[in-house]
Amino acid sequence: MKHFSLSSTAFDPAQLRRALQHPGSGGFCTFEGWVRNSNEGREVDGLEYEAYAELAMVEGERIVEEAIARYGIIAAHCVHRTGQLKIGELAVWIGVSSAHRDEAFRACRYIIDEIKHRLPIWKKEHYLDGDTSWVACAHTHRAHEHEHLQAYEQTSEPVFVPDYSRQTRLRDVGEAGQAKLAAARVLVIGAGGLGCPVLTYLAGAGVGTLGIVDGDRLDASNLHRQTLYDARDIGELKVQLAAKRIAALNPTVTVQTFAEPLHAGNVADVFAQFDLVVECTDDMRSRYLCNDAAVLTGTPLILASIYQYEGQLQVVTAKPGAPCLRCLWPQQPAPGVAGTCVESGVLGPVAGVLGAMQATEALKLLLDLPRPVDHALLLVNLLEGSSQRLPIDSAQGCALHGGCIEVARRALTQALEERAVDLAFDDFDEAIAAGYTLIDVRELDEISAQPLPVQARSLPSTQIEALASELALGRVLLVCSTGRRSGHAARSLREQGMHNVHSLAGGIAAMHPARDHVPG
Repeated sequence: MKHFSLSSTAFDPAQLRRALQHPGSGGFCTFEGWVRNSNEGREVDGLEYEAYAELAMVEGERIVEEAIARYGIIAAHCVHRTGQLKIGELAVWIGVSSAHRDEAFRACRYIIDEIKHRLPIWKKEHYLDGDTSWVACAHTHRAHEHEHLQAYEQTSEPVFVPDYSRQTRLRDVGEAGQAKLAAARVLVIGAGGLGCPVLTYLAGAGVGTLGIVDGDRLDASNLHRQTLYDARDIGELKVQLAAKRIAALNPTVTVQTFAEPLHAGNVADVFAQFDLVVECTDDMRSRYLCNDAAVLTGTPLILASIYQYEGQLQVVTAKPGAPCLRCLWPQQPAPGVAGTCVESGVLGPVAGVLGAMQATEALKLLLDLPRPVDHALLLVNLLEGSSQRLPIDSAQGCALHGGCIEVARRALTQALEERAVDLAFDDFDEAIAAGYTLIDVRELDEISAQPLPVQARSLPSTQIEALASELALGRVLLVCSTGRRSGHAARSLREQGMHNVHSLAGGIAAMHPARDHVPG
């Protein structure tokens, strides 16, 4: 089934809707455009649509495919009438099915707007007084199709041509370097405080393909440091907002979005699709996972972290003999040991500075610009305005345990085994119906600020191992804000033989509300 079609006769919306039904659809959104009886105060008798069919079919197909790729929807279709239409007849029909209703709404709106502005379709209104008028046409109507095409091209928006002159003027960049950037594929994990400047600078520099991984929605507390967004975006998925901003900044950049966090089962396959990865989260589990995947796939990785007024930066080149993150810190610390921005606070520009440094390191690697020959961890203190390089001895760390590749392989194998700990549910009622007892491992102030919508026992993660014997019976699902503390606690309990304990994957932040079906 094609995604776009023109029809010279009336069509059946119910049949079109049935064709979009899918077992994985939780949301369905339609737009219907009807012929109305007035336009700007004048009574309308009917109208007619004339289209440059070949171009309209190609461009319409492209628009719907863009919506599917941009919003991750399951299926979509658009039908546009041509010829004579009477009052009340259906002129345009758009249908979108998706896993969630939000994506369906946004994709449907995107298709509506793009169809209106990009398709070579002309509308003539017929008025009751016998007059006629071409509506929403910036050109003068002519009878021949080739003249319609010419008029459409003249009135459409000009194609954006990036100007990289200030960048290519650098001796070490030039046109050859710019061509390298255009061919490069960079994956950015996290579209928050660090990810915003990274994405902005890499898109502005002309990196050909940017992948974005982020499953979070924008919160008002993010805005002081996440400068890609504004107050109107609160509640929206960051990955979609970031893709939209990049398209506005540099439409020549191709964007791939991943609205779910990477995991041990897919991280290596995803890394293998990119030339470089920039890790921009405040999640220690993500950093270690990315380190292991980078080492195993030979993909350079740029890591950064921030804490209040300070930051750290490390480049894992993933070359044989070069040190990795585990050479410095062999084991991932327990949740809560390293404070996040939520827990410890951060001055907004600190994230901007470290993110800009990550973007600089990325461009240096892509352009083969000079870099320090030694491997070091860079410490930055923005209160003191100081920086310090701490050398990393490649003969220590992983080298004492079989080397980085062997250590990474063992760690990723263990992470795959640990995935059995995490369970995903659409809502808490589903978990209860599956026979799980819910235990909220958050602190009391967190629970008070965001209580669960169902009954659950409160047991902070710091106390849970001491009371492990009380959890020995039945099926237990541990819950926290992000799944980090609950996952760590579940794995600790499983090591004690309690294999009936699981963690809510992604935590409360990943829990979807009831998925209502949106009627057409």
